[in-house]
Amino acid sequence: MLDDFSRHQQGIIKRYYANIDKIGAQKLAELVTELYLAEGKKLEKHWKSAETLMTKMEVAPERIRHIMARKDPAILAKLVSELMEG
Repeated sequence: MLDDFSRHQQGIIKRYYANIDKIGAQKLAELVTELYLAEGKKLEKHWKSAETLMTKMEVAPERIRHIMARKDPAILAKLVSELMEG
């Protein structure tokens, strides 16, 4: 599959996948900010995005359920902090 790309493109692709966890954590961090600022339908949309992203990042299902049940941006921020440390 990677043979279809130039060496430069292959390097970009490899670095992307090597850093996928950090990229996901950064996206979650951005969502935390949005959750503090959003209201109404946007708030629900951001929570759904956070749930989808956590699932893609393979966060433990019980942890996702806990975060989604509480819908507290501070709890999500704690998860982000843990992900960025690890």
